[in-house]
Amino acid sequence: MFISPTNRRRVQAFDRGVDAAFDRIRGVRALDRLFYGASALGDHGLIWLILGALRGLQSEHDWDATVRAAVGVGAESALVNLGVKSLFRRSRPVWDGPRPHVLRQPRTSSFPSGHATSAFTAAALLSDDDPLWPAYYAVALVVAWSRVYVRIHHASDVLGGIAVGMVLGRVGRRLFPLPGARESQPRRWGSQGA
Repeated sequence: MFISPTNRRRVQAFDRGVDAAFDRIRGVRALDRLFYGASALGDHGLIWLILGALRGLQSEHDWDATVRAAVGVGAESALVNLGVKSLFRRSRPVWDGPRPHVLRQPRTSSFPSGHATSAFTAAALLSDDDPLWPAYYAVALVVAWSRVYVRIHHASDVLGGIAVGMVLGRVGRRLFPLPGARESQPRRWGSQGA
């Protein structure tokens, strides 16, 4: 995929600005632990399998959400890592300095962030008909932005991954609705109950 030189410069300037903002908080021990841990748990969708299993333990109905999320994250991973990333072949940020914690170095293209994509796909699928839905999205945000913090992705990679993940999550919810789940329809002004 090609973007114009002007837009490429804009994206690079945006990425540099976000990276500079993260430089102000990098090296804080608690944040290092949080973001490196989130990044490691995001590898291969591990955090989403754990959260899905916890949701499944809530009730029998919730196992459907667990299975749907696991299948959704697996499908997302195949689609993004084997398909979408091969279209872009973007280089990852260069970082030669020491890291405060061990971190797996991926070999795929930088765009879009697979961690961000899986995070928002899983959050959309797990949050369906669950009162704890804000927690899934909070974890998704931490996992997604951890990739900028640990200098494995550019900020634009993360934003692209969030967008792709949100779309895939919505598609998954529509194609495979949970049995008995309340379908949340947006209310329109002037409609009954609004």
